Amino acid sequence: MSSSRPMRILITGASGFVGQHLIAALTALPNPPAIIAGTYGSKATFSPEILAVSLNVTDEARTFDIIKAEQPTHLVHLAGIAVVAQLNQLARETWDVNANGTLNVALAIQRAAPECRLLFCSSAQIYGRSFRSDKPLREDALLDPVNVYASSKAAADLLVGQLAKDGLRAIRLRPFNHTGAGQSTDFVIPAFASQIVAIERGIQEPIIKVGNLSMRRDFLDVMDVVDAYMKIIQRFDDLPNGAIFNIASGNAVAVENLLNTLLAFSSKKIDVVSDPARMRENDTPVMAGDAQALRRAVDWVPHRGMPDTLKSVLAYYRGI
Repeated sequence: MSSSRPMRILITGASGFVGQHLIAALTALPNPPAIIAGTYGSKATFSPEILAVSLNVTDEARTFDIIKAEQPTHLVHLAGIAVVAQLNQLARETWDVNANGTLNVALAIQRAAPECRLLFCSSAQIYGRSFRSDKPLREDALLDPVNVYASSKAAADLLVGQLAKDGLRAIRLRPFNHTGAGQSTDFVIPAFASQIVAIERGIQEPIIKVGNLSMRRDFLDVMDVVDAYMKIIQRFDDLPNGAIFNIASGNAVAVENLLNTLLAFSSKKIDVVSDPARMRENDTPVMAGDAQALRRAVDWVPHRGMPDTLKSVLAYYRGI
């Protein structure tokens, strides 16, 4: 940072999967910053040096009051609804959190803490049908979302970009699929891993029911994504305001291959059965991203191999 003011980071959605990993990484720094953990409806506990505040980003007044009182130098906006399978039933709530919540955060920064740097954590899903090219997409690809989550995140992404042109200090980050210890079974790899563990314990028959396994996704370890966030936080003032960065490996892997790797880590014989009820409409066959811009900007590359990541997810569920 070019500013002499001590770093003070407010994280929305701090008790979520990525938020907890980000907090652990920040507190492990030799000179950790002050951290304000914004949570909503969570019983998560944090170490004493972290200030935990109740923060529902759909509450405009509360969001403004927190940002005004805490005066963060950086705000990492992770709060959002992301469980795609449930979103058609939660369309209004999804838009309220993902789009209007982002608007509340951005306007509160403009009004109450204009020097604050916003890291908006968007999503690769906003590219939607643009993935039909089967090539890793760059940041200039057309936004063409295909579900409620993606469309609400695309709206928020565009909103932050427009406000950056009006002076908001902001960078947009578009992470591709990521997983790791602590991710919930609402997501595909933990869903597989938790069932394998249940089978190992004899509380589920040795069958895993699956949806479309032919989909190919650009998967990262959550800690590689956190590394990208950390580098952006530390180098924010050296980057163009309003910049957009994909966070991706550039390599799309079939979900079937990931499942087979998980199965190989278990001594149990497990059958895989296709379940039509688990098939999703509008599933994109291939999603892969080009992260050369991020590599050039902050020298970021993913370091963690997917086999080790899958082992960490299995270990997490075996430890519960």
